[in-house]
Amino acid sequence: MYDRLVAAELIEEAPADALRIPRDELTQERVNALLVRFGRTRRVVRLKGGDPFVFGRGGEEALALAGAGIAFELVPGVSSLAAVPESALIPVTHRGLSQAVTAFTAHDVERLDVAALARVPGTLVAFMGGARAERLAQRLIEHGKPASTPTAVIARGTSQDEKVVVGPLGSLRGATTTPALVVIGDVVAVRASLAVRRSAA
Repeated sequence: MYDRLVAAELIEEAPADALRIPRDELTQERVNALLVRFGRTRRVVRLKGGDPFVFGRGGEEALALAGAGIAFELVPGVSSLAAVPESALIPVTHRGLSQAVTAFTAHDVERLDVAALARVPGTLVAFMGGARAERLAQRLIEHGKPASTPTAVIARGTSQDEKVVVGPLGSLRGATTTPALVVIGDVVAVRASLAVRRSAA
């Protein structure tokens, strides 16, 4: 069972006789039920992009298996929290700029404690924030985050068609391609210096 963000090359490594189930159209409850059902009689691989325990619902799926008495193994992944900004030449922490990272989902921007997020020092990283980037920016600015704060929206991070849009927080406009990660903070400004060095290499 695989997520939409998993590279096609990895899915193709499954044995020819494997049952391949795309997760996209399934509710989380259905995913859990299928893992338990198939896990009772055969070996199941639940393939996720990133780390299954960082906004990946891996905990919920593992609990479903544990509750059914089905043995499982967890293989840690590399979270997009650090990998995607790094691919875009943005360090999420940097001496003198940011000593902390706050990660959150922007699935429902209206329910976020934006007042608290606007006061948090360091770097903000919004998962699933692409389509809601403009509204997130508006709310952060309303609660005191400077409109000039460097911001990056990274779509399809680490892939061949990665797209990075950088600008001040107040300049974010319209819907952005998803999936996307939004990075907000002074660390985004480091990208310009690193990009010059990479192009010269």
